[in-house]
Amino acid sequence: MHIVRTDAAVARAAHSWMEHCDWLTLLLTGGELATFKRSRCAAGHKALWHASWGGLPPPQFLEDLDPKLAGLRNHLFTETYTADQAAGHLSAEWARRLGLTTGTVVAVGSFDAHAGAVAGGIEPYAMVKVMGTSTCDIVVAPAAEVGGRLVAGICGQVDGSVIPGMLGLEAGQSAFGDLLAWFRQLLEWPLQAGLAQSGVLTDAQLAALRREVSDHLLGALTAAAAAVDPAESSVLALDWVNGRRTPDANQALKGALVNLTMGTSAPQVFRALVEAICYGSKQIVARFEREGIPIRQVIGIGGVAKKSAFVMQTLADVLDRPIKIAVSEQAPALGAAMYAAVAAGLYPDVRAAQGGLGSGFAETYAPNPARVADYAARYAQYQALGRFVESTALAESESNHAVPEGRHASAGGRQMRRTFTDDY
Repeated sequence: MHIVRTDAAVARAAHSWMEHCDWLTLLLTGGELATFKRSRCAAGHKALWHASWGGLPPPQFLEDLDPKLAGLRNHLFTETYTADQAAGHLSAEWARRLGLTTGTVVAVGSFDAHAGAVAGGIEPYAMVKVMGTSTCDIVVAPAAEVGGRLVAGICGQVDGSVIPGMLGLEAGQSAFGDLLAWFRQLLEWPLQAGLAQSGVLTDAQLAALRREVSDHLLGALTAAAAAVDPAESSVLALDWVNGRRTPDANQALKGALVNLTMGTSAPQVFRALVEAICYGSKQIVARFEREGIPIRQVIGIGGVAKKSAFVMQTLADVLDRPIKIAVSEQAPALGAAMYAAVAAGLYPDVRAAQGGLGSGFAETYAPNPARVADYAARYAQYQALGRFVESTALAESESNHAVPEGRHASAGGRQMRRTFTDDY
């Protein structure tokens, strides 16, 4: 729809559309588009594919979105395939370029976070948190147990998108490590701007100093923030600086900081931001469980999970659950190898491949009972702040749609202030 509205030439020339994981698989196999095996993971989570309505939405649905989309469905697909199946074999060209043989099996494509969850040891009702700049939270559940229940407010629910024969459910946060990197950049700006005016250092020395400060600042913030007693810091943050992905996606929402004083320090703010991303994770767990999907264990993979003991311990305390950290440094690649091993016939199914190729867990973060109650109280404050910010965003949206200024707007503002005060 974006292309047909912005580039008529490309829209006219396009015969069909593919997810990148499908296009790359087609490229490697040299197969025909008409018979190509499309990824169930990609189609279900990104293209609204569902077996119950015969695949993709009906043509009228697409035409209602934009008349220029009429007829597109006829050039797409109906069937999809799970990532443990063979899409074909390497073409002669790519076998030569890669130094392999044309007997090399190429599996159906998948998404990185979903493959990472497989390598992370996902099993029924375990949540694998892929933690980096943002998060993807992956859960699988037996389809027969979930039945026709639709989990409200998450990013996707697709049969077979992670482990064939199970329902794959995806949630996530728009900003995780990115929120902490943003704060680092905020603190770096005056230093970098000041250094730019320096007449003492050479350009090479300035560049080296900038790199050194940037490399060490996050570690220094982490150490100082870890020393802050959460029971004595009133600073509270909301992690929606990049909008909210789950639960209930709303990209118009914004982040927030409250309870700042002249005595507030950078480590206190940093700690509040770490807590905020952990409270956002707690909301996701709570949504799954409210919708009847129990979360029986939490597994961490990704850069933040491997590098920040402070964040992981805070997350364990906030969730009041142990968090197991997978050994693998390259979980999505390992998960892709597990899918491929099944497609090549080395294992009978994905669960067997997990058992044969899995790397296990490096460590487990257990919740600290002395912190759990403090975080529970602050989580309630986080929720109150979130409701206030969301109501403010709604009021602003309504005011931008011809809501008159004056008595009604003022009454709404008073009501929002009263709501936040009462909740907090």
